[in-house]
Amino acid sequence: MVESIARVKHIRVTPQKARRVVALIKGKQAKEALAILKFAQQSASEPIYKLVASAIANAQVKADRDGEYLDEQDLYVKNAYVDEGTTLKRFQPRAQGRAFQIKKRTSHITVVLSTPEAAPAAAGDSNKKASK
Repeated sequence: MVESIARVKHIRVTPQKARRVVALIKGKQAKEALAILKFAQQSASEPIYKLVASAIANAQVKADRDGEYLDEQDLYVKNAYVDEGTTLKRFQPRAQGRAFQIKKRTSHITVVLSTPEAAPAAAGDSNKKASK
């Protein structure tokens, strides 16, 4: 089983908007997730697309390093989440000498890709328990 992680930090997308896009790809196959993100109209879909592509490349490098065979069709999005990053605080002038605070939010986005676990070995163990 190959598992790869890709992270991007301090991306200038609000976490609330990024979570909507991440919810579209959770549990999907990696190639299907790329297709969904390519045609999603939200602005957060572009950095998340690049992140999933990076995670696929990370999985390929990890499999090559360990000498394992990896079919990219087997990869799926095991987990994907968005954490809140630092907030840039800016001020905009308002009437009568007042100032209005503008919060420019950032996100930390993490995508975890994995291959499914070996099903035959798990099925063999359960059959042994059932026969006893």
